[in-house]
This record gives sequence, structure tokens and C-alpha cells, in this order.
Amino acid sequence: MLDIPVVISGGGPVGLAASLFLSRHGVRSLMVERHPGTALTPKARGINARTMEVFRQCGIDEAVRAAGLAEGGTGLIVWTETLAGREIERRVPGRAIAKNMAVTPGKNCLCAQDDLEPVIRRHAEAAGPGELRFNTELTSFTQKGDSVTGILTDRTTGAGTPFTARYLIAAEGAQSRVRRALGAKMVGEEKVYDSVNILFHAELTQWVKDRPAALYFVEQDGLRATFLTINGRDRWGFLIHSPSKYGWTPENFTPEFCIDLIRKGIGVPDIPVTVLGVSPWQASAIVADRYRDRNVFLAGDAAHEMPPTGGFGLNTGVQDVHNLAWKIAAVLRGKADESLLDSYHDERQPLATITTKASLANAMSMGRTENKAGVLPRREFLNEQGLIFGASYQSNAVVPDGTPPAAIDDPVTEYLPSARPGSRAPHVWLQRGSEQISTVDLIGPHFLLLTGAGGEAWQRAAQAAAPAWPPLVARTIGTDTEVGDPDGKWQLAYGIDADGAVLVRPDGYVAWRSRSGVSNPEASLRAAFDRLLGRVAAMA
Repeated sequence: MLDIPVVISGGGPVGLAASLFLSRHGVRSLMVERHPGTALTPKARGINARTMEVFRQCGIDEAVRAAGLAEGGTGLIVWTETLAGREIERRVPGRAIAKNMAVTPGKNCLCAQDDLEPVIRRHAEAAGPGELRFNTELTSFTQKGDSVTGILTDRTTGAGTPFTARYLIAAEGAQSRVRRALGAKMVGEEKVYDSVNILFHAELTQWVKDRPAALYFVEQDGLRATFLTINGRDRWGFLIHSPSKYGWTPENFTPEFCIDLIRKGIGVPDIPVTVLGVSPWQASAIVADRYRDRNVFLAGDAAHEMPPTGGFGLNTGVQDVHNLAWKIAAVLRGKADESLLDSYHDERQPLATITTKASLANAMSMGRTENKAGVLPRREFLNEQGLIFGASYQSNAVVPDGTPPAAIDDPVTEYLPSARPGSRAPHVWLQRGSEQISTVDLIGPHFLLLTGAGGEAWQRAAQAAAPAWPPLVARTIGTDTEVGDPDGKWQLAYGIDADGAVLVRPDGYVAWRSRSGVSNPEASLRAAFDRLLGRVAAMA
């Protein structure tokens, strides 16, 4: 009988990231994946800047970037009649303009999933104490009391191993066995449109080198499709939009048929093309009605399925488990009440609902259910700064400070940095010795107390009030401190006086803020921890 604190079912990017994040919190886990190894096809490709911040905090962002397309390999979105023919339009995605890039130290990255997964796997295996076990599948589970029991089956031998765990994270993808067993209801629009992904080799450099793009949309009356950049040279995806509108079924997509379509999209009838794989699929825009069922949590595509228009699926999933990992660790260490885990649903499910609806709106604006050529997307497409950075959590893991949310005309596209509790801790460039760092670089597997130059009392309070777990790191930001603010922007960005303080959670979101000094900072800090960790009721 295996006895493990956390079992993770599913070893895609979300399951691998969950293992890595839990290990960084010192939590022993076992990730099981039914396939013999990491992904063999590109699948998701775009990693947005918020996810790159998460990877930066884990020290793997440079490895991810090295595994992906070199910087400068994309930068545009292009619409054409054919790749070699007339160009209809080109755009610079809103995410890539200087104003939007200035809010983060981490740039977007294009790294295909079959290149990304080995990077996360390597670091997860090195991190420990998490264990990864491939070719193994969760075949049954039951919940009883404060544990989950079940069977893990070796897919080669058929041998089953019983296990007991405190928690189970289901990161199994859209066909999640765990989700179905829980009876979670998926809310939204299912099977909205159909698509076919074709992975192929062809040398296309001459038509893309002067206009590097992540996406090349092909707009013809008889074919609407997208060339998906993978390495920018000879490895590509070709996404056929709504093939059923042309009377095509998955059975039609033989290698010969695929080659003909690809050549039609390129506009060169005799170019050598090798088809590597064909994957029919249907887009849905649905979100689970609950992310937590007692000791079981849904994450990634098991919790939400969204159209790929905007590239939010993988990113939302990785950020799901980043939100969840520190909370599980706090409860397992006995430093937080079980009620803290309710905040996972309260924070992530509403955001996924908004993101899924926006992804569907992107798709519909591009005529994904039609076969009419030349339909360009709404202005929000690839300009969703508000969705990427602007989440404003409301849960029992946030202590409000009484300030109202900022007035924003369009929460999808607009992001106004704020340290109001529940918001992502804003990025500000700071100085540590001769090194320029971001506030994001101070965040790690610990709570972070940031104080102004006059925050000595908060620093003393942090030493006295720091719980054994989660660990608490305190930093003073000022002109004559270890971490300097040479541009004088930090205090304004975080909305505090010189004697104020901000408490940032391990996932990079503000948990609590005191805009100025108080008479008893130690009591104030202890009260904040007791409230956001659910210890108030327990103490009472």
C-alpha cells in the first residue's frame, strides 16, 4: 500500500507543474501518467507572460525559453490568401507592444508542448520529494473521511498498486476519469465547432523569414486554416477550421488529402510535404461547476475546456496548480485550516469562466462556425492583458483593506497594476547590489512581507509573528536598504506610505495590506495570518 500525501493524476504540463510546485513547498507527491513519456506532438504552444513569471519564480524560465522558439522568431499575426500569395493583413499582438510588456519582467514565449514538457519533467524530477511515474494510470478511487484511496495500474504489466493519499489532484485533461467519477457538471457550450490539426514537415522559410509570426491565417473560399509556427523553418502545424462545413469528416484526412490541403494553403502545388500526424478535435467552452470535492481537486483541462483562440488553456492550468500547491502545503503542515482549500475554487473557477467565454468570443468573431473567408477577429484577440494579469481574487485567502477596485472600462484588455488585496503583486524594477531585479523575483515558496523605508516596526513584527510554515521573508524597499528603489516607483505602485506593509502570498498575489504604520504591527500581522489561513475559527 502506497501512502503518499498527494497523488497527481495526469502528467501533461499541469500535472508536471503541480509536482514541481509541491516539491518546492517540501510536499511529497506522486504523479502518474498513463503514457510512457512526455508529449510527442506540439499541442499547446504559447506561454503567456504571467506563466513565464511563475516559471521565473521556479528558476526554469530560461530553460523553457531555450527549448522554445528563439526570441524574434515571432512577433506578428498574418492573414493571407496563401502563404506564398497575397497578404491580407498583419498585426502586432497587443500583448507584444511596449506598454503591455512593461508590466512584467517576463516576456511571452512560444514553446511547443512536446518541447516544454521535458523541461518541466527534468526540473520536477530534480526538485524532489515529488516522484513521477509514467506508464501508470489511476484506475479507481474512493473518498472516505480525510483521505483518498484507490488503485494505480501499470499499463505494461496490468499490476495494480493500492494507495492512500490525503489529496488527489486530477490533471488528466478534457476526458478526465476523476471528473466524471465525481459527477462534476460542466457549464457552458460544448462542441461548438470542429477542427483538425495536421503536424507536418516542409521548408517554408522563404515565405516567413521577413514576417515572423506565431500564426499565419489562410483565408480562401474553399479553405480556412492556420499555419502554426513551431520552429519557424520546417516543422509546422496546419489547423483546419470547421472542416464539417466543407463536408469533410475525420476519415477524409488521409496523408494524401492533408498534403493537398497544405499545398493549397502554401500556394505552391509541388512543394515537398511530409505529414507527421493528424488529430481531429472539437472545441468546447465549458467549466466545471466545482473545482473541489472534499479531498479531490480538478485542474487544467479537467476543470475547464476552452477554445485555443487566445492560447489560455495551458496557461490557465499551470496557474491553477500554482494557486493550489501552497494551500495544500499549508494544510498538510498543520498551519492552516481545511477551509483554506475552498479558496482554490473561489479564486480560480470564476476566472476560468471569464477566460473561457473570452476565448469563445474570439473564436466566434473569426467565424469559426462558418466557411466564409476574410473574417478578421475582434480587437480583444491577443490583447487580453486584463485576463492575463488583472485577476482580482475574492476569497477567504484574501484580507480586504477596504479600498475599492480600480475602475476599468474593459477588464479583458485593460490591466491597471495594483497592490489591492486579491491582485497580482505588481512588477517594479528594483536594485539589489549591482543587480537589477523585479519585485516578482522576491516571490517564492514563502510569504513575502514588503515594507517601505520606514517599516522597521513591521520587520520586527515579522520576526516575532512568523509562523514555522508557511515561511515568511521580510524585505524593506528603500534608498538605503538591501533592496533599493532607484526610480522611486515601488511605494506608489504598491499604494502604501513609507511605514506601510504589503503581504504577498507564495503564488504572487497580495494577501493583505496596511497602507501605513499601526500601533501594534505584530498583532496586526498575526491577525492577518490567522484570517487568511482560516485559523480564526479554529482558535475560537
